[in-house]
Amino acid sequence: MRDDVTIGVLALQGDVREHAEALEAVGARAVAVRRASELDAVDGLVIPGGESTAMWKLAVAFDLFDPIRKRLDEGMPAYGSCAGMIMLADHVLDAAAGQQTFGGIAITVRRNAFGRQVDSFEGPISFTGIDGELHGVFIRAPWVESVDEGASGVEVLARVSGGAADGRVASVAGDSEYGGAVPGRIVAVRQGNLLATSFHPELTGDHRVHGVFAEMVRAAR
Repeated sequence: MRDDVTIGVLALQGDVREHAEALEAVGARAVAVRRASELDAVDGLVIPGGESTAMWKLAVAFDLFDPIRKRLDEGMPAYGSCAGMIMLADHVLDAAAGQQTFGGIAITVRRNAFGRQVDSFEGPISFTGIDGELHGVFIRAPWVESVDEGASGVEVLARVSGGAADGRVASVAGDSEYGGAVPGRIVAVRQGNLLATSFHPELTGDHRVHGVFAEMVRAAR
């Protein structure tokens, strides 16, 4: 156990405990973040799955919205899963009225794109930079509709085809050329110190995505 970096998990709403356990498993010190003073003490931040509109409203109510945006602008590493991906996207389709995000990744995300709760599904995912397949858990998941025009430095890490409609998911490895040549919906991206997935690796017992993020935090230090 290295315990050499402190990574916060935004603990306003969502699957906080699961992310904390995954971070501890890859040698990071995990702490809950509910106030600005706690945010100041972390080297990186995980924004968990949950409900993005509730997360946005609670971040405003707890006076965390602007401090998180400021830390992200200053280069703090962050990882968002599912709702966390929405919160790290610069633009959101099908958003609630007035919904705001922390932003930072130059993507447009479609909220609840894979369907409702009953449309949740699981399947294998090929993820650039990770050997072997991941098991993807998609729960009311978003997808990346597009990388924003003119954006640079956005790396597509994983795509999937299929889903709840036919009860299966086919995986396509990520690519750095994010045009229309590669089939499938984009479900994992990285831009600089920011990482996002539309699926939930914290629910699978496979900690490799969290390991990638922990190494990003260590590198940023």
